[in-house]
Amino acid sequence: MNAHAPLPSLQTGCDIRQERGQRAVFCGLTGIVWLHRKIQDAFFLVVGSRTCAHLVQSAAGVMIFAEPRFATAIIDERDLAGLADANEELDRVVRRLIERRPDIRLLFLVGSCPSEVIKLDLARAAQRLSRTFHPDVRVLSYSGSGIETTFTQGEDACLAALVPEMPKAAASAAPSLLVVGALADVVEDQFARLFAQLGIADVAFLPARRAGELPAIGANTRLLLAQPFLADTARALEARGGIRLAAPFPLGQEGTTGWLRAAADAFGVPSDHFARVTAAGRARAATALALYRARLAAKRVFFFPDSQLEVPLARFLSREMGADLIEVGTPYLHRQHMAPELALLPDGTQVVEGQNLDAQMDRCRAARPDLTICGLGLANPLEAEGLATKWSIELLFTPIQGYDQAGDLAELFARPLKRRARLEV
Repeated sequence: MNAHAPLPSLQTGCDIRQERGQRAVFCGLTGIVWLHRKIQDAFFLVVGSRTCAHLVQSAAGVMIFAEPRFATAIIDERDLAGLADANEELDRVVRRLIERRPDIRLLFLVGSCPSEVIKLDLARAAQRLSRTFHPDVRVLSYSGSGIETTFTQGEDACLAALVPEMPKAAASAAPSLLVVGALADVVEDQFARLFAQLGIADVAFLPARRAGELPAIGANTRLLLAQPFLADTARALEARGGIRLAAPFPLGQEGTTGWLRAAADAFGVPSDHFARVTAAGRARAATALALYRARLAAKRVFFFPDSQLEVPLARFLSREMGADLIEVGTPYLHRQHMAPELALLPDGTQVVEGQNLDAQMDRCRAARPDLTICGLGLANPLEAEGLATKWSIELLFTPIQGYDQAGDLAELFARPLKRRARLEV
């Protein structure tokens, strides 16, 4: 994930450096929690241990009586000891699953640390099972292992696995827009309406809501990333001819406007028409953000690296809410994708790629920030030391993109400060 190559020159006033050492992040299996809701006829079968099963179940908060679209094929002691044929066991589990759930049209075999340790070739297993269940069920695989990645890269790996399945757009096809990254349905619908009002007619989203609705990709496809952690997916789409549009990410009023403007400019939308179409959304966002600005203004914020959302979130808190940035840690900094965001950060902002957990904890304790954004594993110790924290994973589970969610995004950061103020009374 993070090779720690020398940083190229960036047009930014930020102080960017890299750090190596112990890390504290969730694994990519966590992405199943939002992906299984998005692709409505897909199923995610984790090939892993009971620990993997407990992680996904706990993160999803699914009741025991529910029947979600994910499960775990447990690797037990017999598999680890080589006493059972793991491929035969997997085939048996998949056959039973598809018999029980005839609504499945797309099955993901999701690798884990245990499946990688025993060298189970899930890519080959997926090809074999696809032939078995063709044409009713397509079987793909990707890795959700947390050995070398952070948790949002599970979505990146999942979407990258879909790219080879996308049909090729005709060379004569009219220019089209592909929005890349899982968005809540309500957010996707809002953006679709805005693009239609702007006059951008051919717009598709990846992932699609149904497995059989994968959009076409070709040289006339313009790519607009909705999430900042999709490096592998973007690379795969660009290899198939897609052209990525440089843009900030659609967080807050400013980020959403810049993101929409990148698409509008690519499709020749007149600036006055763009202003008219976005005026109402910009006004609603400004009104919503004003409710929380007093709570967040001048608050000192520290980001631990966790989700790769850190840089766009820091830009939002600094420029739209008036917060002061102590340090912005991120697991991986994609130089090209983040260039528009880095250009908007205040000069001198400390941006740290990678992590040395002990050193970063020391810096956080010394700084005593008003708000710390971090993973679940760090939040409780820091709360016990009197620091207000926000779980970074909550920002993935909550719709936060777009004009109408700008207030919800600000409220997520204001909530722990409000709670801390009540506790201190």
